[in-house]
Amino acid sequence: MNRRTLLLAAAATALVGTAAQAQQLSLSQVSSYLNQLVTATGGFTQINGDGTLSTGQIYIKRPGRIRFEYNAPDNSLVMAGGGSVAIFDPRSNTPAERYPLSQTPLSIILAPNVDLGRASMVTGHTSDGTTTTITAQDPENPQYGNIQMVFTANPVELRQWVVTDDVGEKTTVILNDLQPGASISDRMFNIVAENSARGN
Repeated sequence: MNRRTLLLAAAATALVGTAAQAQQLSLSQVSSYLNQLVTATGGFTQINGDGTLSTGQIYIKRPGRIRFEYNAPDNSLVMAGGGSVAIFDPRSNTPAERYPLSQTPLSIILAPNVDLGRASMVTGHTSDGTTTTITAQDPENPQYGNIQMVFTANPVELRQWVVTDDVGEKTTVILNDLQPGASISDRMFNIVAENSARGN
């Protein structure tokens, strides 16, 4: 699996055919939803750039923290915390590969204050009557790629995202039964502690 793709995905969800018909969500509605999503847990299915599938569990603790635990046979771990994203490979004895969170499109939804109304942040905003799709980028660094988020309404809920990385490769993450309000330990996002626990 392409590790760069894994990083950018991890951090990022076909969606639900049972959602009620709804009008297009506004950028302020979606921004408010994301800002109120302090913690959440759920399952995910990831469609990788090469067409393969991965599954696992996701843990979100905003701002700035997310954790993807991949099921077998991958068994990888990707987490963001302390301003970095780290990829832990169970087959490696070396410390996790790390990147600045700010250089991934996932940083947009993990920001302390999500404001999709910022100039040049949103490059796409559409609705099919059931879902609202918003494509966003870092307006100061569009070269880092973008994230396309899919939401349902009544109540507003994030269902899927597609990350396009800095070389144009796409990774889709489909969220399964995302439950907000969970109690999640900060330890789950501590990259240094995870490295130590693995003897690195």
